[in-house]
Amino acid sequence: MNDDLGHPVDLARPARRIVSLVPSLTEAIAATRPGALVGATDWCTHPADLDVARVRGTKNPDRSAIADLAPDVVVANREETRELDVTRLRAAGVTVWVTVIETVDQAFSSMRRMFVDGLGWDVPTWLEDAERVWAVPAADDGRRVAIPIWRDPWMVVGSRTFTGDVVSRLGLVNAFDDSPDRYPHTGAAEIDAAADLVLLPDEPYVFTDDDGPEAFTTPTRLVSGRALTWYGPSMLTARSELEQALR
Repeated sequence: MNDDLGHPVDLARPARRIVSLVPSLTEAIAATRPGALVGATDWCTHPADLDVARVRGTKNPDRSAIADLAPDVVVANREETRELDVTRLRAAGVTVWVTVIETVDQAFSSMRRMFVDGLGWDVPTWLEDAERVWAVPAADDGRRVAIPIWRDPWMVVGSRTFTGDVVSRLGLVNAFDDSPDRYPHTGAAEIDAAADLVLLPDEPYVFTDDDGPEAFTTPTRLVSGRALTWYGPSMLTARSELEQALR
């Protein structure tokens, strides 16, 4: 079998010991077969009662600790996991399955492949349910939205991102979708000029009532970062959460 990058992945299936380097995939695996998850990053916060070995962060995983856990497979993501870490894990004899997810449809197809081809499991019911939730067409809202993910310096969601596709599936227009960069640097004035509405998630930067909205004259909405940026079981409720926040 090949992962989303076309790299051949040879492992005994079904996978029984998994380390996840991606918070969204950690939640997806835990919701499907929690006993198989033996390690996750410090950023893997869902489910809240997750009790597995921690292997540091998504950008600086403890490769020795991962190897010591003797996983059947490590699940990673092209955006969230450094290529260097994937290469060195493989060089150490650790099997790695890399996902590529830049759209809502890719989230569903990639996770299906991960579960079936990568892990040798059945497609989970929650995944099929989430696909039905997002299959319903949205009304054409038409508002141009900017989505900052950091400040000082300001960074926003640009082109070719899962988050950008989420807002388009809600009938909105990502004001920075024509940027050549996936997460371009910009300024508050440029964000104001480009958008009808600024969405301020609580991750990776924790925007709050008194940290973020004051920078803009454009209307702002605080939204759940998990609903806006996570794929996995969160997609079951993300659409209704975001639609409620956008009213």
